[in-house]
Amino acid sequence: MFTQSNSFSRQTFESSSHYSSRSTLDDHQNFDFRISNSSVASSIEDPSSPLTHPTSWEQAKSPWSCHMAPSSNPFESDDSYNCDPASYNRLIGSLVREEGHIYSLAASGDLLYTGSDSKNIRVWRNQKEFSGFKANSGLVKSIVISLDKIFTGHQDGKIRVWKMSKKDPTVHKKVATLPTLKAYIKSSIKPSNYVEVSRNRNRNAVWIRHLDAISSLSLSEDHSFLYSASWDRTVKVWRVSNFKCLESIPAHDDAVNAVVAGFDGLVFTGSADGTVKVWRRELQGKGTKHFFSQTLLKQECAVTALAVDPTATFLYCGSSDGVVSFWERGKLGTRAGELTGHRLALLCLATAGRVLFSGSADMSICVWKRMEGKAHICMSVFSGHNGPVKCLAVERDGDGKGSTMDIV
Repeated sequence: MFTQSNSFSRQTFESSSHYSSRSTLDDHQNFDFRISNSSVASSIEDPSSPLTHPTSWEQAKSPWSCHMAPSSNPFESDDSYNCDPASYNRLIGSLVREEGHIYSLAASGDLLYTGSDSKNIRVWRNQKEFSGFKANSGLVKSIVISLDKIFTGHQDGKIRVWKMSKKDPTVHKKVATLPTLKAYIKSSIKPSNYVEVSRNRNRNAVWIRHLDAISSLSLSEDHSFLYSASWDRTVKVWRVSNFKCLESIPAHDDAVNAVVAGFDGLVFTGSADGTVKVWRRELQGKGTKHFFSQTLLKQECAVTALAVDPTATFLYCGSSDGVVSFWERGKLGTRAGELTGHRLALLCLATAGRVLFSGSADMSICVWKRMEGKAHICMSVFSGHNGPVKCLAVERDGDGKGSTMDIV
């Protein structure tokens, strides 16, 4: 069983997990995060990744776990970590569509949205394909949902907004592309709206538009603002009600791989420059302004993922060396600890209650539970994938009798 970093040496995995050179990264091109702007192309494909081709939804047993009664939930009991992990985790099936790699997931109620490099967003319900819709261009790198709006972030640097039809829930209609054409034309008229492109000193661009792939999307606590992080080193702030771009933050010295709106009006960003930064949001009239607060982390390896737990108590950070760092609310000046359970780069994080899920290029998912105080333990390791785990989504599922379980 893996435990917190004070029980395991960080150097144990260093030789195989620290991607600091181009030659190392080229062996793992499909990790889907930026090490640096000069080390990887915007279009990332891995045709050699293994795929299976079932014709319908399959119920599959995991070779490493036994099956549990649907009503049992290991996360409800504080002493569940003492149990054999195989007694309460199981692979319940695989959803497969022959159209490329999955880069983004989002769950809402009984619906699961998946985004791929085929530009398609598929919608699944009760383990079956429910509907789908397609963008004109751009690999789908991030999906977030706010009430009746679905926001998708793409490789072409654009955000697309979709709405589900009230008459027919299988129909999704695109209602906007951000920035909107009207806003872009209006901004392009004024010379003051142009900023210098950091990668090309001889080129200027309108500030409301991302100039590289969108790597991450996040909604504010009240869903009033949408944050978009990009490999162009900026984070942009959008008003959800009218899709207006309110602000562009020159956040980092390299590609921004992750953004998450957290607690107390704070926004956290993680970058290929190895830093995690904190930004403080202040409302100014009808707009908003973000001010740099502090740098939580500065390291050699890239920051690849960020997550805040549902109770808004802890911030988690995943890095390309496979380590998860975390901070406690109200004590951001001091790192609370590290979790070492992966051999290769951390690619994604997701939280549910006091449980953290971490997905890695080593093809595994570690399940961590936070105990009293800051202590975390690794409850289990999921190993059902044949390639890097690039995205995670967690939804709590109830049986109508008071019992619940987390579906990952």
